Amino acid sequence: MAVQVRIPTVFRKFTDGNPSVELEPGTIADLVDQLEARYPGMREQLLTSEGQLHRFVNVYVNDEDARYLEKLDTKVADGDTVSLLPSVAGG
Repeated sequence: MAVQVRIPTVFRKFTDGNPSVELEPGTIADLVDQLEARYPGMREQLLTSEGQLHRFVNVYVNDEDARYLEKLDTKVADGDTVSLLPSVAGG
């Protein structure tokens, strides 16, 4: 079994249109590395130049916000679902 990562529409141009991908368990940082290896350009969409999560991208592990867990060190296991959700702004 793998980790299912849900890809929002705005990032699907990097994933060949795939709405989700399956990756190996580890941490959120490991998932970002796997995404970058498979889909170049994803890392800069998710992380700042300092290597932290962009403030406008929310990462949920099984409906729990990774920012309130261990951020990039949050563990993900077989069967977990990770959702990448860019913030929407406007008015």
